[in-house]
Amino acid sequence: MEERLQKVLARAGVASRRQAEELITGGKVTVNGKVVTQLGTKVNAEKDKILVNGKLLPPPEKKVYFLLHKPRGYVTTLSDERGRKTVLDLLPDVEERVYPVGRLDYDSEGLLLLTNDGELAYALTHPRHQVKKTYLVRVAGVPEPEKLQAMARGLQLADGLTAPADVKLVDILNGRALLKISIHEGRNRQVRRMCEHIGYPVLRLRRVCIGPLQLKDLKPGQYRPLTRQEVKELRQLAGLTVPEAKVKAKQVAGRPAAPRRPQAKNKR
Repeated sequence: MEERLQKVLARAGVASRRQAEELITGGKVTVNGKVVTQLGTKVNAEKDKILVNGKLLPPPEKKVYFLLHKPRGYVTTLSDERGRKTVLDLLPDVEERVYPVGRLDYDSEGLLLLTNDGELAYALTHPRHQVKKTYLVRVAGVPEPEKLQAMARGLQLADGLTAPADVKLVDILNGRALLKISIHEGRNRQVRRMCEHIGYPVLRLRRVCIGPLQLKDLKPGQYRPLTRQEVKELRQLAGLTVPEAKVKAKQVAGRPAAPRRPQAKNKR
């Protein structure tokens, strides 16, 4: 499939889209032995020989997409200086170098998307696209309706006013409310800070949806590949074109997080 040269360079991680354009107009890029300076030039990354500053652009890696049910007690990073387990320890059979899209903190759980598709990851986390994320949150106590309405309208946190949210009281168990909260932002620990702001700290937080993706019956510690339809919907949601190339969707049997294994050294 032919794509614009600057897009191919950006997706390969050579540079940002703007920097890729500067490389092209500066005569730093050759395609099949010819210098290309025209922006918008179409190339086939799988067939054309592309060099940037004399170095061969590696062939595009097959894109993979996984939905993981992150358990509590794992960090959403590629490594941890404190030696804590990372979400990559839950995907021992995945050969590709994947990374999480967004974060769930150490004590949070639920749906987490991992991929090697940098273009999609960037688009999904960009505020412009307002991707909806839904959480089930158990809090200490039962918030008054006015407090929930205030949360829905927007709260003034330390890093600014939050955007309107969808907030519903699902049930009350032993004097502790279960809230369903949907937001379109991605600030650090935002849902926890919103609940603390109205005076009801979080006891348990689980993300159940990201856009069209749903956690459903996936057990903690298990993961599955996304379907082609799910990838298509995510790319459309993020304002990206849907490539004709097939998505690699290996059938990997997810593993429950418990009993926990000794931490494996991650060489990726």
